[in-house]
Amino acid sequence: MTRILIIQGHPDNSQAHFCHALAQSYAKGARDAGHEVEVIEVAASGVTCLRSRAEWQAEELPEYVACAQRAVAAADHLVFVYPLWLGTMPALLKAWLEQVLREQFAFTVGEKSWHPKLKGKSARIIVTMGMPAFFYRWFYFAHSLRSFERNILKFCGIRPVRWTVCGMVEDKRSERRLAYLAEAASDGAAAS
Repeated sequence: MTRILIIQGHPDNSQAHFCHALAQSYAKGARDAGHEVEVIEVAASGVTCLRSRAEWQAEELPEYVACAQRAVAAADHLVFVYPLWLGTMPALLKAWLEQVLREQFAFTVGEKSWHPKLKGKSARIIVTMGMPAFFYRWFYFAHSLRSFERNILKFCGIRPVRWTVCGMVEDKRSERRLAYLAEAASDGAAAS
């Protein structure tokens, strides 16, 4: 059994979006395979932006940050689901990451290097976009995914990191969406 934490990073929780369906499909596939699943809805968490280093280093954490850190610490596998906005993750998800992955929790900094503190965890990034997935990968070199993987997740010790890129999601044809949902369920069942 793998303990899975799904971070639903769509910033609008006033209505269901395809990101929500993907997260639900992943969770169902994982639960059906016997994995334990917890979900954090970033849009409902009360996340606020950090505005200074002093805020980032504060010892007293907002309650949602402490809860999220406990969930991340308990998880074996993290799943991030979000839409690509202006070439990267939505600002609300980035703000959540900045709040939760603080120094002393996610890493420590020594005199000559940093020390990741989240080793032993793996991750999957599921990102939706309007453009074709191959175009994002080959023309844009999946720059924001590579940055998220290298500069945030691997920096904190999380590896391996796998991607699922869902392109053309605004195409309402059911076969494309059903294929993405089936892939998410399969990935959830095989989570590691």
